[in-house]
Amino acid sequence: MTDTSEFRRRLRDGDPVVGHWLSVGHPAVAEVCARDADFAVVDTEHAPTDLETVANVARAIESAGDAVPLARVAWNDPVRIKRALDTGVSGVLVPMVESAEEAREAVEATRYPPEGVRGIAGSRANDYGRDLAAQVEGDERTPVTVVQVESERAVANAGDIAAVEGVDALLVGPADLSGSLGVFGEYESETFREAVESVLDRAHAADAPVGTLATNDDEIRLWADYGYDYQIVGTDAGYLASGAERARSAYEDAMR
Repeated sequence: MTDTSEFRRRLRDGDPVVGHWLSVGHPAVAEVCARDADFAVVDTEHAPTDLETVANVARAIESAGDAVPLARVAWNDPVRIKRALDTGVSGVLVPMVESAEEAREAVEATRYPPEGVRGIAGSRANDYGRDLAAQVEGDERTPVTVVQVESERAVANAGDIAAVEGVDALLVGPADLSGSLGVFGEYESETFREAVESVLDRAHAADAPVGTLATNDDEIRLWADYGYDYQIVGTDAGYLASGAERARSAYEDAMR
């Protein structure tokens, strides 16, 4: 696991860090995306990504430059979080966190005793046990913990969630949140905007940054207008699909 202190400082200071979302599960794709990025997230919730693949993708991200490899776990579960961190990623995104208590549970799952409940064992995260003491005792290797705001209840509790010690940032899941609010995909609706602004105000009052995921250029601009502190600016599958579509369109235009 890499030193996370600089990345966490940049998040905390409100630097506009930029990341990519990885769901394809191929190290070469991850390596291409991670170059010049600040972080990259390997999805294990909605993608069929197993732990061996997470470890290989993390290696590829690390080889590409300075990007921090993170994993989105499938649920706020200490076993899932522990196993993801043992692959060597530098932190986790935890979905569907709706209260301060759930946020504390997520943080505790990333910390070794006595601060948390993470089991201590040799793994890729600590050079297969050769660097175990340094990982357990070193603050610079504390995993990044990002919790996702994806429901109406989470919006109401965003301030309390953001204030939990050890939560490094919030990330709004626009699809799930808009669905929870009854305005799925209507990201410019008053209902959705008010919810996001509420999250931003409450999180910023607790000095916590808030980010989100964009899937196209218009969303990148919209999220910047909303005032998000950082963005995941696209997905690997989306980049491949849009590139293929552009090439096909260019060919059809050329052959007319």
